[in-house]
This record gives sequence, C-alpha cells and structure tokens, in this order.
Amino acid sequence: MKVATSRSHTEPLALVELPSRKLRADELRVKVVAAGVNPVDWKMREGGPLHLAYSVIGPGKPFVPGIDFAGEVIEAGEKAELAVGARVVGGTDFSRGQHGSYATEVIVKRDQVAEVPANVSFDDAATLPVPAVTAWMAMQEHQKIGPGHKVLVLGAAGGVGLAALQIAKMLGAQAVGVCSSRNVAVVESEGAIAIDYTAGDPLEAAKAHGPYQLVLQLVGSDTYPLAKCRALLTPTGKVELVVIQPRDYWAIAFTGNVKTLLGAPNRARLEPLVDAMSKGRLNARIEATFPLADAEKAHERSRSGKVVGKLLLHP
Repeated sequence: MKVATSRSHTEPLALVELPSRKLRADELRVKVVAAGVNPVDWKMREGGPLHLAYSVIGPGKPFVPGIDFAGEVIEAGEKAELAVGARVVGGTDFSRGQHGSYATEVIVKRDQVAEVPANVSFDDAATLPVPAVTAWMAMQEHQKIGPGHKVLVLGAAGGVGLAALQIAKMLGAQAVGVCSSRNVAVVESEGAIAIDYTAGDPLEAAKAHGPYQLVLQLVGSDTYPLAKCRALLTPTGKVELVVIQPRDYWAIAFTGNVKTLLGAPNRARLEPLVDAMSKGRLNARIEATFPLADAEKAHERSRSGKVVGKLLLHP
C-alpha cells in the first residue's frame, strides 16, 4: 500500500510504499476512497502531547497522519462482522497500533466504522469522523443540548463549526456562529445567527443572543478569553475547548465549567450522523480535494486557518 509520510515536520509529505500486513480475526481492511484533512493531522507532525503519545504507543515509523476515512471493505477477518464490499466511514486509532488514513488502505476494527448507505457519497461521509463527531460529543455527551437551548460557536465556518451549527439545529437548539464577513452567508445558510468578528467585539455582540448552554471554542483563548466566554453561560452551561493553551489549564482544572474536547470517532457516534446525512439533515461542505500525492499542499491550505468546511484527499 502507499502512504503519505515524512521524517519530520520540516520535510514535505511524500508517498512511500509500505507492506500490507496480514489481518487479525477481528479486523477489516478498507480501501480508502476519501480521507479527511484536519488541523490535528499537521499539529501531530509538529510535536505536542499527541505526537509524543504516537511515538510511545503508536505503530512506529513511518508516521502516517490522518484519522478520517471513507471507503470499501476489501478484506474481512472471520470475526469482523462486515463482509467484503461493505461501504464504511470511520477513524483510525494509533493507540491500537494503526497507521493513519493518508493511505490507499487502512486496517481497523468493526467498532471504528459505521456503514454508509448508497445515497451518501464517500466524499461526503469522509467529512464526518473528526469534525461532526467532535460537535456531537460536545452536544450529546459533554452537554445535553435540546430544544430551547442556545449554542455559541466560535470559529463557525470551519469543519467542526459548520457541523456544530447543523447538529444544534437538528437537536432543536438555536446556534449563533462567529465568523468573518465573507462567511456570514455560509453561517446563515445553516439556520444560525451570524456574528461578523470584523464588525466589532463578537463576544459583546453574542451577549445579546445568550445566555448559552454551550460555548464551543474552536479558535483559542488568545482570541476569545475564557473569562469572557464563561460570562456568556447559563448557570449550567459549559465552555468546550478544542484548541488548548497553557493559559487555559487553571480554568480547566478549577472552574468546573470549562472542559476540553477531542473528537474520537467510533461506530456509536458515527451511526446517528450517517443516518442524519442520509436523510438530508446533515450536509457536507467540501472546500477542496487533493490527490494523496499532494497531501503537503492540503496541509498548507489547512494551516492558513481560512478553510470553509472540509479538505479531502483522494488516494
């Protein structure tokens, strides 16, 4: 199989050939048709806690980035429950010794994938694992968002942000999304109230629409200070941090209403999202696709911080 890899974050990703190992009884071999690109992919290349964890408990060298994938089962272990030809979407897990999804094939277990119906394309399905699961966990596991609740999304035009706007609407909540002026129409098209951060203090503007059961913080506390975010909450509300910085540790440890959030796709979380997409209640927004050989270009685009929706790779 071919994978995109590099020896360091300063060396561009390039394709190399790796041998395909034998399947265990509970594993599936999936031909990757589309792989999602997330900021966590290039952040892991650059270091930090996840890179360290990969080095200690991961599959070893080479480092293959990527989590999201959608594709077709091409081989199934005798205890893997799915048959060859099944259409699936899922996420790889380095803690299980698995390489990432920037590859022509991945090896995963049944609890890591959901089946994809014929009316959902592989490209659309591949937008779900990290972005939509992150938003789903925030609204269904960390908080129980429902009718009458209000959700503020800081960084509303990215992959997680757009998924969050749609999931909030699915759950009967009112979403308010902070974005740039060029993305106001995009946010409003998802049924959310858009706040243009170039037109003044967005948190002050958001106050008029609150208080919020959930503030989904996708940007970082250097841009939107936690004290100001917490001031927008209901008494039982929470700030969910996806981008975590050292200045946040005290609030996470001691305030009780600031939590960290790391999307972990699995079958149980993906199935309701795939079902919603199949029924037209959750839509994919794909900004660009790249061949796997151009994974480095995809990372450059992602690093810009200006991506609206999702970037995909096609092996």
